[in-house]
Amino acid sequence: MAITRRQFIWRSLGALGAATLGFERFGLVQALAQSRDYKALVCIFLFGGNDAGNMIIPYDDYADYAAVRQSAGLAIPQSNLLPIDVPRLGSRFALHPSLTGLQQLWLQGKLATVCNVGPLIEPTSRDTYINGTAHLPLNLFSHSDQQNQWQTSVANGTGSSGWGGRTADRMANQNSSALPVILSVAGTPIFVSGQSELPLALAPAPTVPNATLKLDGFPNPPDNDARYIALQNLLEEDHNVTLVRGASRVTMNGFDAADTLRQVPDPAVPPFPLNPRTSLGNQLEQVAKLISLRESLGMNRQLFFCSLGGFDTHFNQVNNGSPTTGTQANLLTQIDGAMKAFYDATVALGVASQVVTFTLSDFSRTFVPNGNLGTDHAWGSHHFVMGGSVIGGDFYGVAGSNGTVFPTLAPNGPDDTDQGSSARGRWIPTTSVDQYGATLASWFGVSSSDLPAVFPNIGTFNQSTLSFL
Repeated sequence: MAITRRQFIWRSLGALGAATLGFERFGLVQALAQSRDYKALVCIFLFGGNDAGNMIIPYDDYADYAAVRQSAGLAIPQSNLLPIDVPRLGSRFALHPSLTGLQQLWLQGKLATVCNVGPLIEPTSRDTYINGTAHLPLNLFSHSDQQNQWQTSVANGTGSSGWGGRTADRMANQNSSALPVILSVAGTPIFVSGQSELPLALAPAPTVPNATLKLDGFPNPPDNDARYIALQNLLEEDHNVTLVRGASRVTMNGFDAADTLRQVPDPAVPPFPLNPRTSLGNQLEQVAKLISLRESLGMNRQLFFCSLGGFDTHFNQVNNGSPTTGTQANLLTQIDGAMKAFYDATVALGVASQVVTFTLSDFSRTFVPNGNLGTDHAWGSHHFVMGGSVIGGDFYGVAGSNGTVFPTLAPNGPDDTDQGSSARGRWIPTTSVDQYGATLASWFGVSSSDLPAVFPNIGTFNQSTLSFL
């Protein structure tokens, strides 16, 4: 049976799928326009809401933490904690015992923590929250809304593009490549979508880079295949129709990207692969490979997205009677191994000071446990930033009611949204997603005049950036 031109095109494009549709512009910049200062940002999103209260723990003031979490079985024994000095606070804190590799990076000054970060429309205090005068983020404590707000930096609505994508918009002229600035090894969430730049979604390792965009049904390479040539010719037709012209352009750009990746080798980036392999480890291994290929790919700026799920720990966050084990401990072990290996790979590649890795998550979780060896949805959270350019070994953020960047760990206290004897300990952020992201984007090369286009609410905060970079 004869098929139409449209059917022929769609049947021929199988493997490009959603990845191909993530393009808007390619190859429009001359190589001479490139700068030579390579930089990469690597985002790791922890889906489900990571309990930062069991990731960063007071050590000198351990009794305040234990008083709330010990009776519910969530408090990690002080003897199991990994102590770290925090000069900015003049006291010791500790990391979860699963984070031995990150503790090493902290001691080397390559890892920092940004404290009590969350979606904000404007600076918000407990008083303005309780009396209703603060403009609050849409649908607080909701997974989907908070994920959107962390990724878009639009807390007063639903964003249509991500701040990662909008950062890529401003840096696209730094590259001379058929690949976009922003690449994802974890699908295409809104974080990676810009207003002019759209992402490319690639498979994580162990898929080799030159097989991440493969055309099913064609020889490899397909260049001399009669059907492939016919398909390219068809894409040149009907350009007087706007929709057809746009769709054809995206598809052709996908072919260009696939051809570019087809030409590159499969580099080794020790200490990857991890043994055993993990989801996040596979993603970061692929990122390390793509960074190692930066020169052959014509990339001076790259922004990557990775993710790990499973942090919605309403139940069994820890194992009964063994709070150092359980769901969160397993996830943090995966994070620790993957992030440490990735940093070591950037050292081996000679780009440790040119790559900054950072975490995001829906929210932190209630400081008061829920009685099911778990925790519930909260707000302000703590996040890691890693890299050779990071001014590590310290806490960063905006000081709150106690004069420090770390919240007061007291339910119904000065930083809690909740009141009364049933207060859960949901910290009101003192640092906005905008300020956190703007610091990263500024280091990446976004000018101060362009920051409002990337972070629409940045002007409502007294300081646009923090000092961890």
